[in-house]
Amino acid sequence: MVDASPMPHRHGSDHPGAGTNSKIVPIQSIGDVMDDLRRQGRRVVLCHGVFDLVHVGHIRHLKAAQRFGDVLVVSITADEHVNKGPDRPAFTSTLRAEFLASLEFVSYVTVVDAPSAAPAINAIKPAFYVKGGEYVDAKDDITGKITAERELVEHAGGQLVFTDDITFSSSNLLNKHFAGRDEALDGYLSEQREAGLEKRVASLFERIGQMRIVVVGETIIDRYTYVAPMGKAAKENIIATLYKSEEEFAGGAVASANHLSAVCPNVELITMLGDPSLGENYEDLVRDNLDPSITLTPIYRPGGPTVQKTRFVEPTYVRKLFEVYHMDDHPLEAEVQAEFHERLRASIRDADLVIVNDFGHGFISGATVSLLREEAKFLAINVQSNAGNIGYNLITKYPSADFVCIDAMEAWLAIQNKHADLADVVERRLPAIIDCPNIIVTHGRSGCFASTENGALRVPAFSKVVVDTVGAGDAFFVIAAPALAAGADCATAAFVGNVAGAISIGIVGHRRYLNKIEILRYVTTLLK
Repeated sequence: MVDASPMPHRHGSDHPGAGTNSKIVPIQSIGDVMDDLRRQGRRVVLCHGVFDLVHVGHIRHLKAAQRFGDVLVVSITADEHVNKGPDRPAFTSTLRAEFLASLEFVSYVTVVDAPSAAPAINAIKPAFYVKGGEYVDAKDDITGKITAERELVEHAGGQLVFTDDITFSSSNLLNKHFAGRDEALDGYLSEQREAGLEKRVASLFERIGQMRIVVVGETIIDRYTYVAPMGKAAKENIIATLYKSEEEFAGGAVASANHLSAVCPNVELITMLGDPSLGENYEDLVRDNLDPSITLTPIYRPGGPTVQKTRFVEPTYVRKLFEVYHMDDHPLEAEVQAEFHERLRASIRDADLVIVNDFGHGFISGATVSLLREEAKFLAINVQSNAGNIGYNLITKYPSADFVCIDAMEAWLAIQNKHADLADVVERRLPAIIDCPNIIVTHGRSGCFASTENGALRVPAFSKVVVDTVGAGDAFFVIAAPALAAGADCATAAFVGNVAGAISIGIVGHRRYLNKIEILRYVTTLLK
């Protein structure tokens, strides 16, 4: 505990910004306000946090912080950077700022459009930056931000100090009293808390970080063309739309590798790109968007394009209207396949885990399947059914694997029964057609079903707020797979996969990817 004697609080109701609205100052202006106060001899104190649900612990912390100086500034994290778990924050930054500004002992409130307090520290340059006692030991801060924040404060001539009082968890209070989740999810999470799952997940990710992983699959360029529907064309039976804008994302196996790099720094991506001689084969886009830690091994399809899927999207609610495929999904020519297999064999020989994203666009043949089964130490498979391959790309093309992850439709297609109970599919029907000890079937808002020694376990979905489902199944798969390879059981893999999927459905396209701190914070929030 830092020994810093609190100063008497000297400002009263006549201080600048006494009204609630005038207390809320944009981060771009807060620095000038603080400079004026310092020229008047005022000592500035800064507290930072989310403050999603202000409780007695917060009140005591802020009151104690106030006594270190004359002016108490509270900075809060903007909504898009909260990343504390399902459906968080519960209250928008506008409401959180308004509540804090209504407290008499808070002088100013500002919103930080960043995941840490760094912009606030740089702008405000506090004499004291005050954190709660739970941050005294920097090793307990899973985000690792407290050390960087200390350095920024000290560089500006200030001091990091800590309060020592009663603490509560906003996440715990929200989970218990405000979450509004279904009984099945509450019961499941209660069981996992009692079983100490949070500590097991943290230990699991440490082991995953030591692995070498190879990802195999097609690159898919996901293009979002945003359009505003205008209605039926006057002389045609079609819907007319007005072009607004567009985005291009490096998706498919590229997105999988990027998600995976959040938990493992040693990843190689073996992927199929189009013929460079045709013009745009998107290799520059892939390299620009690939995490620098990932090794890229491209295989080029002679005479064919990189797979592109253009989706026409209504932007307000990210509602997809229709899509257009650009691809050549014929099997690779023998010479190209031989080169691919030579590189694949060399790469997977010493890999701890091989993850296969089989999108069914001509990259992975029966011979490739045989090579993977023979050479991979731990083989994780996702075989996707989509508009380009429906009925032709099923999990049945793999006689065996160490882990299979498919969605409900893909499972029903594999067993040729669209009415089968998913628990029975996981427990009995899929094991009858593929030799695999670990099977997970995902089912959107219903969560997923995982194979266990006691039969199929349903893990409920952790979030029902869906922004975009593109890539959510891949995010689930590539986080669950290394968990299994690192020694977790299928139930634990389903839990971490559900966390990854819940985060992913809040991201439009592939604007960003998972990160380890975000996953661990989500786990912590769920299990508080």
